[in-house]
Amino acid sequence: MQTVTLNNGVRMPALGLGVFQTPPDETRAAVTAALDLGYRHIDTAAAYGNEREVGQAIRDSAVPRDDLFIETKIWISDYGYDETLHGFAKSAAKLGVDRIDLLILHQALPSDFDRTIAAYRALEKLLADGRVRAIGVSNFMVEHLTALLDATTVVPAVNQLEIHPYFQQRAVLDFDDRHRILNQAWSPIGGITFYPGYGEDRRSVLEDPVVTAIAGAHGKSPAQVLLRWGIQQGRSVIPKSTRRGRIAENIDVFDFSLSAEELKALDALETGRRGGPEPENVTLAAYGRAIPEV
Repeated sequence: MQTVTLNNGVRMPALGLGVFQTPPDETRAAVTAALDLGYRHIDTAAAYGNEREVGQAIRDSAVPRDDLFIETKIWISDYGYDETLHGFAKSAAKLGVDRIDLLILHQALPSDFDRTIAAYRALEKLLADGRVRAIGVSNFMVEHLTALLDATTVVPAVNQLEIHPYFQQRAVLDFDDRHRILNQAWSPIGGITFYPGYGEDRRSVLEDPVVTAIAGAHGKSPAQVLLRWGIQQGRSVIPKSTRRGRIAENIDVFDFSLSAEELKALDALETGRRGGPEPENVTLAAYGRAIPEV
């Protein structure tokens, strides 16, 4: 497994298993399969409702805890300084761990950015206390990152974003690169509708002829090409699957390389079409929901 080094020196596996929209009763089996197949990085979130099942699979595994990288997210309903400290406690209890490797804010909350800042300051406190090894954000645009950096001390280690050839967010990627914030891709293979009402009529990146031609040339699947595209450009990728065969396929991307011409061809597929809500439109009224204690 290839690793990436975060801006605070922590090493993280470049590829992990995502469990967004994985039902709790399927999560345990998916994580168990992933660990058995060599995954050492699991990405979950309080809002996914499956942290407990992730933790159970980890406890059932023979993989030592120190060999694992556990990443989770605080939901906007738990923003605020004390609220976020409590959000960490809820997640840690569900995961069954004392320390989380990477804790990030799930969204910016532009309509109440003071709460976002307070939440991030709580992450800084958890980092200083050794309760987390690294902190970061998700779905933060340039304006959100600029405001965050102006008001806080610790530069985020990670910004988790929708990134695939059809939606590349280059302005955000460039900003992150300049500030040594690792870009981490959710939906790294594209073509999957993650949010109801977004993208039902869009084309799948997996079916793009440029992608399928490159896959054929390397004897790889389109999904493997898309994951390799992200990893080879220095990003972290967290593909999701509940099927053992697909989970195995997704980790088998470290034995080939894309040429400069192939990377350029994939870069040229940009459509500018987002697969989820505009980050600027995320509000507590629209997206807030209580995160259970257990």
